[in-house]
Amino acid sequence: MANHKSSIKRIRSNDAKRLSNRYHAKTMRNAIKDLRTDEVSTSAAEKLPKVIAMVDKLAKKNVIHKNKAANLKSKLTKKVNVLVSTAKNPIKVESAVKTGAKAATKAVKKTDTKKTVKTATKTATKKPAKK
Repeated sequence: MANHKSSIKRIRSNDAKRLSNRYHAKTMRNAIKDLRTDEVSTSAAEKLPKVIAMVDKLAKKNVIHKNKAANLKSKLTKKVNVLVSTAKNPIKVESAVKTGAKAATKAVKKTDTKKTVKTATKTATKKPAKK
């Protein structure tokens, strides 16, 4: 047991913070689970900004790691983009169900000449110009 007043207070405050962090992390996980199981493109597109905001807040407070937050946001955005693109192209729904999300995004990218589907995985990093 701690002997100093300050260490006793620190233990109390750490316990309170731990409970708060656990609550917010669990709430985020439930929201992500709801988003992943959602099959309707409009509701998934509405939920995505709220879930991303939750993930960003937890990463800012160091409840989750910033790289984990980036990975979660990327995967969720990909999934919602697949849902939205398959809703626009009803022919692709069967291929998305049979072959999985990756094949469906590839098929949509090949057939979509206007590039209306914006994915979060664009890595358009240009090399800096040499001086």
